[in-house]
Amino acid sequence: MTSFQSTLGDEPGIAEELAESQQSISIAEFFEKNKHMLGFDSGARGLVTAVKEAVDNSLDAAEEAGILPDIYVEIQEAGDYYRLIVEDNGPGLTRESLPKVFGKLLYGSRFHAREQSRGQQGIGISAAVLYSQLTSGKPAKITSRTQGSSEAEYFELIVDTDENEPEISVEETTTWDRPHGTRIELEMEANMRARQQLHDYIKHTAVVNPHARLELREPQEHFKFERATDQLPEETEEIRPHPHGVELGTVMKMLTATDSQTISGFLQEEFTRVGKKTADSIIDEFRDRHYGREMRWSSPADSSGHRPRERVDLEAAVEAATANKGPEATAAFAAAIADAVDDFDRIAYHELLAAVDSAAETVQTDHGTTFGDTVRENAVEAVWLELIGAAEPGQAAADAESEGERDDQADAESDADTRSRLVADLYALADQATSTRKDDAVIRGFADRLAAKFEDERDAENVRHRLTRTQLREHIDRAADLTEEYDDVSFGETARENVVEEIWDVMATVPDEPPLVRELNGDRDATSDLVDAMRGTDIMAPPTRCLSPISEDLITAGLEKEFEADFYASATRDAEVHGGDPFIVEAGIAYGGEIGSEGSVDVMRFANRVPLVYQRGACATTDVVKSIGWRNYGLDQPGGSGLPNGPAVIMIHVASTNVPFTSESKDAVANVPEIEDEIELAIREAARELKSFLNKRRSMQKRRKKQNVLGKILPEMAEKVAEVTGRGEPDIDDAIARIMNNVLVERRVEENGDGKGVSVVVENNASTSESLEVTDIVSAEPTALSDGATVVEMDGEWFVKWEPDVGSGDEAELEYEVPDDATFDLNVKGVESEKLTVTDQ
Repeated sequence: MTSFQSTLGDEPGIAEELAESQQSISIAEFFEKNKHMLGFDSGARGLVTAVKEAVDNSLDAAEEAGILPDIYVEIQEAGDYYRLIVEDNGPGLTRESLPKVFGKLLYGSRFHAREQSRGQQGIGISAAVLYSQLTSGKPAKITSRTQGSSEAEYFELIVDTDENEPEISVEETTTWDRPHGTRIELEMEANMRARQQLHDYIKHTAVVNPHARLELREPQEHFKFERATDQLPEETEEIRPHPHGVELGTVMKMLTATDSQTISGFLQEEFTRVGKKTADSIIDEFRDRHYGREMRWSSPADSSGHRPRERVDLEAAVEAATANKGPEATAAFAAAIADAVDDFDRIAYHELLAAVDSAAETVQTDHGTTFGDTVRENAVEAVWLELIGAAEPGQAAADAESEGERDDQADAESDADTRSRLVADLYALADQATSTRKDDAVIRGFADRLAAKFEDERDAENVRHRLTRTQLREHIDRAADLTEEYDDVSFGETARENVVEEIWDVMATVPDEPPLVRELNGDRDATSDLVDAMRGTDIMAPPTRCLSPISEDLITAGLEKEFEADFYASATRDAEVHGGDPFIVEAGIAYGGEIGSEGSVDVMRFANRVPLVYQRGACATTDVVKSIGWRNYGLDQPGGSGLPNGPAVIMIHVASTNVPFTSESKDAVANVPEIEDEIELAIREAARELKSFLNKRRSMQKRRKKQNVLGKILPEMAEKVAEVTGRGEPDIDDAIARIMNNVLVERRVEENGDGKGVSVVVENNASTSESLEVTDIVSAEPTALSDGATVVEMDGEWFVKWEPDVGSGDEAELEYEVPDDATFDLNVKGVESEKLTVTDQ
């Protein structure tokens, strides 16, 4: 049956008709029909997303202006709709920029800036305006006042989706009680079914932005989150891309746009952490990949530095190749070349070229004889053929019509000069690189076959023996395959790679000048070699001035502010690179206290200080948390995988100049291996502190249990001892302290004339030194204090403070005097209660 599509070409004008129906699509029109991609897929989520976009904008604006953020969020019921109001104390917006910020998608100042910010694409707040007008048909109402302005600007506008431009219905000046800032009011079709996610967003924002004051007022509840610090995040600076991780297409685009003429200049001008030395290293790596390296063959000098002239006579070879320069100058030229070659343990073709040029210049100065290019070329060829012990060009191929015949002739030719030095050199390298279990004859056969491949290179006019690493591997694979075939031995992957490494390491980077930028531009293969060279060069980690991590101290402060816990830990990793963009991962853990112990731990995810409240299961941070074996860190993890159980909160923060999200709604971090690795390392760093805390707490619990048992047994023993001996009961407090290796703090009071003599003794029975803070609160002014103690009077009480350092097995004593009617209250800090025994006589 003939298909409809197959007949389209028979109908005249169909292509033109189809072409007429094609038209461009406005980005606003696209998201009008695909608002779910931006997080506006339901009334419940749409309200949370709108709050998120507005608050994120407010935080960014205030921080960029150096203002401590003060943000007010209110949600009101408005008939069939909800009204969202967000106010901030940021720097405000000018009359010219305000309509585009709120009424034009993909309009913003941060997309091209390589520095950390919450907003990036310029879609968020204008998308909230678009969602509002789509669901309620009402414009956004925006008031903004810049610092120093006497009046505020007021606009009512919508997004013209056909043109992706703001459509303004009201534009006027007005009064506003805030000295500076911005207020936006949106009405939208929404509901409060996602109230918990809304509360989580605001609370989590307060945790990672402890410098911000946030207030949320909604129909049922009212929350205030005060700032915990007046310290603003570090101001960020825009940086250039880092060479590690930058993509090929990006580099090709940068080559087109750069003003640099040379690759070295391009690298230094367009990338961060690339100076002259690093650029030279990258260019050397580029030469290796683009031009290949040249094989450096062993010098003919013996171990004493003398050439075995009966076998290699370089001077004779040069003299034979040099004509019409006079015997004295020719001999001096030949001797200078031979001496220069002898200075090399190994020598490559380009190094021989340089040695011959140097010898020619020296002899020309000394003898006044000119050695031109032709003479020099003849000398280089003669010496090189002598060095590598090569037969006449083509002889090796003529002597063996196939690899098998060449193999059969190997033993017969082993003493011949053809390929002998190449074979010997390659044999030594292969023997060093391969297992001692390989038979010597096998290695020698492999070396002979590999030497034949180098001979083939010479026959193909690659007399320099210049190879890329890929070509070298191909030669070695060919020789290894023939060895396996004819010698019936295994020559495995590891052995092959070891030989590649051994030979590649002795090969020399060539001095060829790299192409200019204009020559490289448009050459995909050469640019790919440059990208590989950048990735293969050891380059300093990117600077972190473009990032604003929360920091370990402020992570702890944020967790302490919002969670009543027994333990807090935090970790901030060093900067790493993904796709040319630097990133930093931070983690924090709060454990115990008032945190609920039922079910899984609470995982808080953040990107550039923004909470991620949706798509938890699709986020790389969740995947990493699930993959960690939490039993090793003291948390219960049914089945050994998945989210752990327990009274804990785990937070992860990814700070980057370009966070890789899974979608435009920015709800989840993509599974990028480099980022996942850093997330895991950060979590494990904090988790190790949790493990230490839990181990210590378990140890203290066992210790407390043991002390409780002793506290029951020893009084009974003391009573029995008193009965048997007829003496008074012994002091069991001292006994418990010594049995448990505790620190014993004991106060003794003796009558002393008109007053009392007080002695506070610290006896350290522990195995380590201890630093204590001892405070004796006395109802009367003390006198005659020992050295090291201080007295502070407060509200009719005297605080005797003493901070002794007591070594293991040592004692320290504080003495003072008080009137007879004085009372005391002893307080000791610096030692866990389970390791402390305090007695007050």
